[in-house]
This record gives sequence, C-alpha cells and structure tokens, in this order.
Amino acid sequence: MRFNPADKLIVALDGMNKAEALSFSSKIPGLIWVKVGLELFVSSGPELIFDLKQMGKRVFLDLKFHDIPATMAAACQRAASTGVELITVHACAGFKALTDCQEASFEAACEAGLKPPTLLAVTVLTSWDPNRLANEIFIDQPLKERVEKLAELAKEAGLGGCVCSPKEVKNLRGKHPLPFELITPGIRPKGFSSDDQMRVMSPSETITLGASRLVIGRPITRDKDPAGVFLRCCEEIEDSHSD
Repeated sequence: MRFNPADKLIVALDGMNKAEALSFSSKIPGLIWVKVGLELFVSSGPELIFDLKQMGKRVFLDLKFHDIPATMAAACQRAASTGVELITVHACAGFKALTDCQEASFEAACEAGLKPPTLLAVTVLTSWDPNRLANEIFIDQPLKERVEKLAELAKEAGLGGCVCSPKEVKNLRGKHPLPFELITPGIRPKGFSSDDQMRVMSPSETITLGASRLVIGRPITRDKDPAGVFLRCCEEIEDSHSD
C-alpha cells in the first residue's frame, strides 16, 4: 500500500463549535483524521461524530475516560457504537478498568457491525512536567518511569496503544513494537510556538522516532492558511518516511 502522510496526521478540532468543526473539516484537502475532544463533544454531542463520519472522516474521540471500571466500560461501549476508531482512557484508572473498557468497546462495535476501535491509554499529559507532578499531586516517580509503567499496564490489559509525549516515543517504541499504536500530541511544525505544551517535537522527528500518528491542533486550525499548514505537515512526514 502506498504511504500516505495524511493518514499519519490527526487534526484536533479544539476550540470550535459544531458548525465550525464541520466547515473546517470540509475545507482541508486530503484531511483524513480529526480529533474530537471534551469541549467540542460536550457542546455538540454524538451527532457530530455521525456527521463527520458521513463526510468520510475517521474520528479520534479524545475524552480521556477516568472513573470506576463499570462507568468507564459503559462509556467506551457507547463511544464504540458511534463508529469512532480511536478512544482514550486514562491508564492510571487501573488494570480492571482497562480490560473492562477493551471488552465493552469490542463487543459494542461487533454488535453494531463496525470495526472495533483502538483504545489508547493516556500515560502522562504533555502539559505536565516532573516538578509539577511532584509539587502539585505528590508523584515523585520519575516521569520517564511513570510513562513506561503505564504503557506496560495498557499493553498487559490488551489495549491497542497509548498516548505519549514525542519525547517518550523512541523509548516506548523500543519496548512496544508495531502494531502497538503510539499517538503523540505536542507536535509543532518548525517555526511554531509550543503554546501550553511542555514536551514538544516536529512532525518529521516524531515519525522518525516511531510514532504511529501525530495530533496537531492550533498550528493548523488557527493559522490564516490552515490548508497550507496541513500540507506542510504532510510534506514533513513524507520527508521523514523517505529518509
């Protein structure tokens, strides 16, 4: 199959309402994947997922479920029945929650005649740094070790991948070969601000290190030429693939 760099790029529709998200998604040539996060999902509901799928988009539902196992599993069950292909859950919810979510999402998708989604475990959010982890929520475990342990827990629970910082991709890919997915936010094309992300990297660097797909939001969605930035990101990914 021919390599398509656009398949490696997920555009985060953060900060938009439903009409804006649908309009934006229709105006970016070559756009395959979109991410629907908490703010957009709360304002627009599951109907947005169906509308995006009807447009031919593949949907990453990034709600980062974290609750008791039964509630998380029920949420994943409902999410899977909408046809989304990637769903995030917090790894620190524990082994039972992760296995229950995996089972519930698989069964719901099969009952609906859909391909089961890939569940992605959130390890440590890219807005955290070691000092804040220690001082604000009293986690003294080294950040690198915490990410490794949570990714391993996800793998043991049967999940299909995890979300991690670009800085952790190389290490995790060495421990978890494909088809285990490594989805990386905190991506900034060369020349763009890191905003509130603490651990960032360029598209080409991150793909070279072993990321499965990249999540990019503001550098594309808030630019005066979003289609141009999207194309530029695809070109960076293409360059990394040909190296």
